[in-house]
Formats: sequence, structure tokens, C-alpha cells
Amino acid sequence: MAIVCYTHDPTNPETMSVEEWARLDAMTDEDITVAAESDPDNPPLTDEELLRMRAARLAKRVRAATGLTQTAFAERYHIDVTRLSDLEQGRVGSDTTLLAYLTVIGREREAVDRALTAA
Repeated sequence: MAIVCYTHDPTNPETMSVEEWARLDAMTDEDITVAAESDPDNPPLTDEELLRMRAARLAKRVRAATGLTQTAFAERYHIDVTRLSDLEQGRVGSDTTLLAYLTVIGREREAVDRALTAA
């Protein structure tokens, strides 16, 4: 088996032939699933990987809605900045408590801010 090296050139995107498009258009959902699952370069994600991705998306979305940097967000909401960074990068999973806290911040930020200010 030969290794093929490919360099993507964004100024000259690769095009598919009419025949290639017809072959892809003819594929059923089952055909697509079988092809995807048999691709050794793109194995399906594990349940743990999916959970880490969901946690990362939640953390990024909630923090982005505040407009704060990671450091400022972590300080304001009393979260370890390294843990927040690792969570946003999908390097670690999260416990349910932190996910619940991020969900509450995302949905009721003003209430969380009031509660932390009062404390």
C-alpha cells in the first residue's frame, strides 16, 4: 500500500466529475453509514468523546455569550481557569456539577451574578 501525500490548495479547489457526483447521489443513508464506519482514517467517536465534545460546546457557548475571556469568566464564576480551558478544548470531560453550573449561567446569568455579588 502506497502512502499518498496531498496538499490542499484553497485557491484551486478539487472538483468531482459528473460520474462521481452521480455515485454519491445514488448512495442511501445505509450506504453512507457503512462507508463511514469502515473508514479506518475516521473511526466513529466513542461515547466519552461525544460527551467531551458536548461539554466543550456548552462551555464555549456560555462563555462566548458573556463576552468574557477565559480568565475573566473563570474569575467571575469561580471556576479554575485551567479546568475551563481544558473543558473548552475537549481535553477533559466534566462532572455533572460543572455542566449544570454552566447551564445555569447560560440560562440565568443575571441571577448567578446577583447571587455571587451578594455572597
